[in-house]
Amino acid sequence: MEAAKPILKTEKPQDSRKFWTPKRKEALVGWLFLAPEIVGMLLLNVFALGFSLYLSFTSWNLLSGISGIKFAGLENYVHMLHDPTILKALKNNLIYTVLTVPVPIAIALVLAVLIHNKVFWKDYFKVVFFIPYISSIIAVAAVWSALFHPSLGPVNQFLMDLGISNPPKWLVDPKTSLISIAIISSWAGLGYTIIIYMAGLTNISNELYEAAEIDGATGLTKFFKITVPLLRPTTFFLLITMLIGSFKVFDIISYLTEGGPDNSSTVIVFRIYEEGFVNYNMGYASAISWLLFAIIAVITAATWKMRKEE
Repeated sequence: MEAAKPILKTEKPQDSRKFWTPKRKEALVGWLFLAPEIVGMLLLNVFALGFSLYLSFTSWNLLSGISGIKFAGLENYVHMLHDPTILKALKNNLIYTVLTVPVPIAIALVLAVLIHNKVFWKDYFKVVFFIPYISSIIAVAAVWSALFHPSLGPVNQFLMDLGISNPPKWLVDPKTSLISIAIISSWAGLGYTIIIYMAGLTNISNELYEAAEIDGATGLTKFFKITVPLLRPTTFFLLITMLIGSFKVFDIISYLTEGGPDNSSTVIVFRIYEEGFVNYNMGYASAISWLLFAIIAVITAATWKMRKEE
């Protein structure tokens, strides 16, 4: 008789359809780490955005609590069309944008080129110009408030020494308050714009300038035919960010003028603050917020379209 062959135990084949594979377990751990951030974004951004849109169609005094919310339809949006302070704020925002976007961009471009090509100790000047940007805007505003003092400020003292008997009243004059704030904001943000342009200049090859010199190009020709065109992506980035920032200005106006005198320096964001946290009219404040959102969206879309066509 043949000896019985031993029965060999074979391993059970692994189920290839097993759900919790090592790859999926690793992905789950990653999502668990991201979960607090995602929940925070949903609560602080998505929920807040949706709730403010709902409030824009309601009449709600903040002091009355949630029970005081009453649906008002388009009443807030219709009221905005006839609100003179909103129209004034829009006008001021446009003036402020013109003063604080194209003018500082042009000045920063010229200074960046000069520092990059003509000045020694570039790193020192980068730090000097950048200090106001990283400083507190309230601290900067406090210093400029003292400089612009109508009678004791160094600026007016200097102008009177030059023979100007009646210098501007700056922040306390309705004719010059917004211009004064624009000067302060432009000065504070100039260093950031210069740094961005200097970073863009380092990406332009010197061979282009050398070839232009061989062809007899002057400094101005090289600036307008080489530097400006090749810095268009940088200019576009600065234009978008500064346009959005100009329509969101609030802190410096709140500290220096509180929208005055006579609403001469009030802007959209300050009107939102006044309606929401001074008058406690959250429905109307939310409607103004969505007006601001629409303006920024239109400006951004138009700028992107211009960039694509170019």
